Amino acid sequence: MPVKCTNDCGNAAILKRPKTGDTLCKECFFSTFESEVHETIVNAKLFKAGDKVAIAASGGKDSTVLAYILKLLNERHNYGLDLFLLSIDEGITGYRDDSLETVKKNRDDYEMPLKILSYEDLYGWSMDNIVKQIGRKNNCTFCGVFRRQALDRGAAMLGVNCLVTGHNADDIAETVLMNILRGDISRLNRCTSIITMGENSIPRCKPLKYAYEKEIVMYAYFKKLVYFSTECIYSPEAYRGHVRSFLKNLEKVRPYAIIDIIHSGENMNVRDDVSLPTRGTCEKCGYVSSQSICKACMLLEGLNRGLPKLGISKSSHAKRIVKDLNSIKNDF
Repeated sequence: MPVKCTNDCGNAAILKRPKTGDTLCKECFFSTFESEVHETIVNAKLFKAGDKVAIAASGGKDSTVLAYILKLLNERHNYGLDLFLLSIDEGITGYRDDSLETVKKNRDDYEMPLKILSYEDLYGWSMDNIVKQIGRKNNCTFCGVFRRQALDRGAAMLGVNCLVTGHNADDIAETVLMNILRGDISRLNRCTSIITMGENSIPRCKPLKYAYEKEIVMYAYFKKLVYFSTECIYSPEAYRGHVRSFLKNLEKVRPYAIIDIIHSGENMNVRDDVSLPTRGTCEKCGYVSSQSICKACMLLEGLNRGLPKLGISKSSHAKRIVKDLNSIKNDF
């Protein structure tokens, strides 16, 4: 006999939720998933009526589902939001150029304005050229730092009140584990926050904070959403990949471990006598930084000097770069 939906709707179940183990029919799964995202938005007070909201759109499953569901919930619950798509072109041939075609289709399907910014325009470097300089090791450091700032720049250009990203529960649990393994107290203290912001910066929100990656994939599949699923050609050696493999193995044994790790991160306290960096603004570019000169400016200066490894150095090398940057007057 077919398995019945746990919600007693009378329909046959077609899936088992990875998050709870409930067996659900397609419609009950849609309703449950959408209701949970709505509850996350309402409970965290992510938006207010009239807000202009930029959706960080990569064309992948997370940002595609985020764009679709925000449009859906905005209309269903009368959030009163003005939604935009914001994409960053890192300049990765055979990867980002293809995924941006998916974003353009999302733009047309969801009827949202789209803004695309490139590393080439913002920094004078594409990731392809950066990799030629730095090699396959540490290239994710450059991309991650530049991407975070590029999103801030794009949000400022659009004049939005909030930038939303597709970070899901798996992403956040991975980040908690990474920061524990690296002993990074400052990031551990804020990585589980559903809203993050620095001095004079546009808030970032994570509406999919408690949504499992597997359920996002299932939602996109059953809704027949169009998304790009190819992995970045430069990411196989990324440190996060090893943590992700560990988390997936842990999830097989105990699916609720993902949420438990997030709650653990939320409940961790830092002793009062531990000094934490204060988030301010970079003296050179004016964007968010916990140092006088932000990491993006330090990385960029290393690239422009033909010494790309200086940008990922610490202590004396980093201090020398900061000192040099303080004397440089030209802006981006």
